[in-house]
Amino acid sequence: MTPDPKRRSLLFGAALSPLATPMLMGAATADTEAGPSNAIDLSHAYPFYGPGPQAGIATAPQRHVVYMTFDLTSENPRDLQVLLARWSASIAQIMKGEPISKVDPDRPDAGALDTGEALDLGPASLTVTVGLGPDLFEKTGLQAHRPAGLRPLKHLPGDALTPEISGGDLSLQACADDPQVAYHAIRVLARLAKSTGTASTRYAVMGFGRASAGKGQATPRNLLGFRDGTRNITSDADREAFVWTDEPGWGKGGSYQVMRKISMFIESWDTDQIDDQNAVFGRFKVSGAPLTGTQEFDTPDFTAQGPHGPVIPANSHISLAAHEHNDGLKILRRSYNYTDGINALGMLDAGLLFLSYQNTPEAFERLQTRLGAADRLNDYISHVASGVFYIPPAPAEGSYIGAQMFG
Repeated sequence: MTPDPKRRSLLFGAALSPLATPMLMGAATADTEAGPSNAIDLSHAYPFYGPGPQAGIATAPQRHVVYMTFDLTSENPRDLQVLLARWSASIAQIMKGEPISKVDPDRPDAGALDTGEALDLGPASLTVTVGLGPDLFEKTGLQAHRPAGLRPLKHLPGDALTPEISGGDLSLQACADDPQVAYHAIRVLARLAKSTGTASTRYAVMGFGRASAGKGQATPRNLLGFRDGTRNITSDADREAFVWTDEPGWGKGGSYQVMRKISMFIESWDTDQIDDQNAVFGRFKVSGAPLTGTQEFDTPDFTAQGPHGPVIPANSHISLAAHEHNDGLKILRRSYNYTDGINALGMLDAGLLFLSYQNTPEAFERLQTRLGAADRLNDYISHVASGVFYIPPAPAEGSYIGAQMFG
């Protein structure tokens, strides 16, 4: 489907833990046996246009992600407007499983905008979520439209950030149940950014094996072998309270995206005894239950005492992150595992692409300040990259991301 001709010029111009086996985890050997929560339908498509928030936030997490950020190479607001319009029209196409352009049989020598590697693969539940970075508004003279809470994250305990893979003016999060569909989306959108002379790629991370659970989904595992996202936000009430913003004007109903690339010291972790690993997280590795319970979704009892103190250690990950210990604060996690092969020391270069959504960056800072200062998990991880972006609401059909900024 092509846009109205009147708008054409604007819209188109890791190592597996020995405990993580099907026998011990009770995992199924095929998607059809795993139940509806883990079933994959590669023909399923999500809409890009609103009303409401962009897809890819409250959407049930897919199996794969490609996350990329960009630096502006033009400070002309008109160039940004054209890019956002072209991105929006293209995203609407590829989320339906359709190419952004087709080969013209009358001009077989003409180059096509669509690179073709996702032809015939279907939508695969693709979502592409567009974010705007803190410096974008000043660079383009759009300061009057900058969301009130959008600013770089402050320095946080445990930060060991690499500047080259942190920050950025724009972000794209492409999630899909087929990795090639997600890769194709980022590839064609990056080509559009370059072809317009508006933005250049800054860094990218490819993630797999979703590491956060959505509503109705079985809780996945991170590369340390523990279930991740057991207490994640899944209700509309919590999303209204903690995820969607109340920004005035054009940004109302959006959200703030925080990206953290967290390197895991996997070889060191694998030498630790299981009972100590359980104490680090405050949960049992196999069942996912809190140390005070027997089932994964049992409510942790942080007051329970054992012979050596609290059953769930006060410096365990779940204790420090619990909303009970943070004035009720919650964030929406949407994380993925990643691997970059082998590092310069010959060790596994892998970890967590942490993605979260909240109604203010300060919410993440509050949680990470506690975790970074005292979490026992810090002995096995390092935060090596960071970014914060405002995610505007989805555009109405016929419009594009952030259109209200341009009058």
